[in-house]
Amino acid sequence: MIRLLRNVDIFAPEPLGVNHLLVAGERIVWLGPQLPDLPGALGVETLDFGGRRAIPGLIDGHVHVTGGGGESGPGSRVPPLAVGDLTGGGITTVVGLLGTDDTTRDTASLLATTRGLVSEGISAYCLTGGYHLPLVTLTGDVRGDIVHIDRIIGVGEVAISDHRSSQPSLRELLRVAADAHVAGMMAGKAGILHLHLGDGPRGLDMVEEALAKSDLPARVFNPTHVNRKRALFEQAIGLAHDGCTIDLTAFPVADGEDAWSAAAGLVRYLDSEAPPERVTVSSDGGGCLPEFDDQGRVVRMDIGRPHALVGTLKILLDSGQPLERVLPAFTSNVARILRLPGKGRLGPGRDADLVILDEHDTISDVMARGRWYVRDTQPVAAGAYERSGD
Repeated sequence: MIRLLRNVDIFAPEPLGVNHLLVAGERIVWLGPQLPDLPGALGVETLDFGGRRAIPGLIDGHVHVTGGGGESGPGSRVPPLAVGDLTGGGITTVVGLLGTDDTTRDTASLLATTRGLVSEGISAYCLTGGYHLPLVTLTGDVRGDIVHIDRIIGVGEVAISDHRSSQPSLRELLRVAADAHVAGMMAGKAGILHLHLGDGPRGLDMVEEALAKSDLPARVFNPTHVNRKRALFEQAIGLAHDGCTIDLTAFPVADGEDAWSAAAGLVRYLDSEAPPERVTVSSDGGGCLPEFDDQGRVVRMDIGRPHALVGTLKILLDSGQPLERVLPAFTSNVARILRLPGKGRLGPGRDADLVILDEHDTISDVMARGRWYVRDTQPVAAGAYERSGD
């Protein structure tokens, strides 16, 4: 299928103005201001978007695609996500991972779920391991998983500063980080150590110590949930100056809570003049969002939702933030840290992953790998166990 998208206001993520865009198969093959002369024999599908804004498909670097949870017994395990849960929120590339439950869920099932999402038409990758050390791997070690298994691009989410973690030592953490780094070099992959940050008082102290006492590059350490405490967030900004990419989570934040929402945190980060390319936003979709008492018992629980990603972007735009300023944290910045060269940008040779926003900055259309998943706000393609009009 060849598709010509006419009159789209391109944010690639930088603003390019109103252009026309040609998609062939799974790739963008041309972009320009003048309509191309295309032979009728090609059977090109032409759609006119009347100047609506087009952005790269969102990349969600932290999703529990197999379902998370389990901290409050077997009944609290969150069900797996379907492809429509992702594409309906503008997510065209996802990175799956395991969290607290790396016992009843393992890397093998995560990999199978990831490959299932790929077969259903979106781009999907995963991390090996979970909260706890020693890690749950498929081949027996981190390097084997990253080097030999196509979809595995790094390690995570390994928990620190959290009562649910394995309370790892610095030496243990450095060994895992080194394995991730070397395997990433060998395989041409991200090779990151994606770190879950809990509410513990030590915060990012261990990461700061790891940078000070090892030869590993700062880019290997990729802490997430850094907006859950305001002091933790300030510490994370310091790490970004040192070369780490930090990840904000789009979880709900109550008025007066000692936390920053992802929207507020991103603005504060960009206003701080920290390197703008070293911040990302993820949804924690499918993950459990528990609240614990002082004895570590769950007293309240919510679930992370993939739609929180585009919801955060809309909050930012509604507050007057320029699209080109905030969009990289959802697109090109994520592609950079994950080493996904075809993702996160719109242009010739790039993957045909894009989102069309309407005049209210809500999603009207979603394309992943050249296939429409949402058209005129309606889902038109879905997974094997979802209903759709496709």
